[in-house]
Amino acid sequence: MRKLAFAAVILLMIASLVFTACGGSGKIPDMVTKSALEPFPQTAELKVQIFNRGTDGGRSQATDNAWTDWIKTKVKADLNINVTFVPVGRWSEGQDMVNLMVSKDAPDLCYTYSGGMVSQFRDWGGIFDVAPFIDSFLPDLKKLLGDDPAFPGNDFIYRNKDSKTGAIYSIPSYRVALAMRNVFIRKDWLDALGMAVPTTTDEFFQALVAFRDRDPGNVGRNRVVPFGQNNDARWGFANLIHPSIDPNLSNRDRWIYNVADRNIAMPGYKEGARMLNRWYNEGLIYRDFPIMETTEDFYNLIKSGAVGAFAQNWDLPYRQDYKILEDLRRNVPNANYVPVDCILDANGVASKDMYDKVGLQIFIPSFSQNYEAALKYLNWLAIPENFQYLQVGEEGRNHIIVNGVPNTVARPAGDPWIMNSGNNIDYTMPMNGVEMGSTELNARVLALTYGNIPAEVIVEAYSTAIRNARAASVYQAVTRVNQYEQTLKAKADALLAQAVTASPADFDRVWDAGYADWLSSGGQAVIDERSSLWPAR
Repeated sequence: MRKLAFAAVILLMIASLVFTACGGSGKIPDMVTKSALEPFPQTAELKVQIFNRGTDGGRSQATDNAWTDWIKTKVKADLNINVTFVPVGRWSEGQDMVNLMVSKDAPDLCYTYSGGMVSQFRDWGGIFDVAPFIDSFLPDLKKLLGDDPAFPGNDFIYRNKDSKTGAIYSIPSYRVALAMRNVFIRKDWLDALGMAVPTTTDEFFQALVAFRDRDPGNVGRNRVVPFGQNNDARWGFANLIHPSIDPNLSNRDRWIYNVADRNIAMPGYKEGARMLNRWYNEGLIYRDFPIMETTEDFYNLIKSGAVGAFAQNWDLPYRQDYKILEDLRRNVPNANYVPVDCILDANGVASKDMYDKVGLQIFIPSFSQNYEAALKYLNWLAIPENFQYLQVGEEGRNHIIVNGVPNTVARPAGDPWIMNSGNNIDYTMPMNGVEMGSTELNARVLALTYGNIPAEVIVEAYSTAIRNARAASVYQAVTRVNQYEQTLKAKADALLAQAVTASPADFDRVWDAGYADWLSSGGQAVIDERSSLWPAR
């Protein structure tokens, strides 16, 4: 309670002392220069936020190192701007930013992973409206951010545009890697059975049946698990169920019926769950998945060699922290999991989900006296020669070329060229991840972090995961009915497990009763609000 009271006092201080005093986003001042690339005639001063991650592990001072020196020198030469970095604790950013905003010491250019904090600052008039300056001052950023996967036909830079006023108080950075999940299958089991890699839902089903009946891994008929799963059913079953959702739903309906990050209200979802109910009752899905509560137990089951297929994170078998494929091969030397693109929707497409493109949020405080320098610097960060140097540095010192792409070389503790964050993501504000200019090159850079796994394996897994994938639909509206979220998540997850494990004769009864309870527990209220916010046309 004491923490909540303190937070309330701080928020009131922000509203009363800072934002009303500076008059919200304020009058748009006259611009001093007219081009994003044109240097200031007189040297401009600019304060830029930087996350302070401490100096443990040999990190350098976040505000004073070889990278900040390079930035300062080049920005001065390119734009005639003196850059000063202001540290904000990575793990205390909320409190730090509040303090800086209250005291009017916040940098001219800020960023945060907390969209809620940005919304609060915006609502109290504490953030500068950048909408009028995007085309003139942020052309390179607009080009770099590209299209918005959640708003087909729209530029990503406008993601946070207020649908009523047209104002833009924050600009999202973007995630370079958008892959979410893959379905994996034991290629060595398919080879032993003389079966091809499945390309359709029925072929995948027939492979699972063959695993069950013919035990190609010789693990024992009572031990073989055609499809492995733990109790996080909504995640592991997503790539199997979501293609049953009507692929022709409008963006509006996809937003309205995606409630609490769950899709059970989507037309067609129930039929996807029915398919898994049939598979479960035919012995194709791990029978005890609802009570397997730890991922470690699940991963150990896979490593034992008993699991023929599963659907999880797009790169799970290859990750070095879990070592699933590596440990599996200690038990079964020739074992191999490959991603399959075979669960088809009604249009015959292996549709799937991908992550939303949004990373952190970038904003300019409304009391900044150097908004133009902030805009120019932000655009400067979106120019490839600048952000790519910050991401990979110089060949021989910061990276070596492997398979045609830069592989970052770790610098020793205390070295001024050490990267305090992965590929300097704290300095490359517009993006999170290495951007080499194409999906394939980005995937090849990513592949270098997977130890001895061949690069082409990672590239294929990534390409499979994003092929025909789409992000969840979003809409620029403020929702108020958010109090049911945790209840709706829990009830949706429980319903899925109950429906899949029910007898086929009881499936409709279990589903319909659970869905009615979910609707009455807040689901219908959320759907009704969203329907009113995005009216049908």
